[in-house]
Amino acid sequence: MKLRKLSDLQPGMKAIIDSFTDEELSIRLLEMGCLPGEEVEIAHIAPLGDPIAIHLYGHKLSLRKKEAESILVK
Repeated sequence: MKLRKLSDLQPGMKAIIDSFTDEELSIRLLEMGCLPGEEVEIAHIAPLGDPIAIHLYGHKLSLRKKEAESILVK
């Protein structure tokens, strides 16, 4: 299965977190609960594309576009 960046998804789309492209940023994302194997859903994208709101563990989390670009999903 081809990996995509979380930032490439549109509202309503779901995916499974696979890995991260930025090791330093991945630590912060892991602390926020973005764990490999977890399902995420794009909730909203701001008009200019930043920030991106996602559903994770039944909660809504807001990510900067740079953070979403570093999350690879399948």
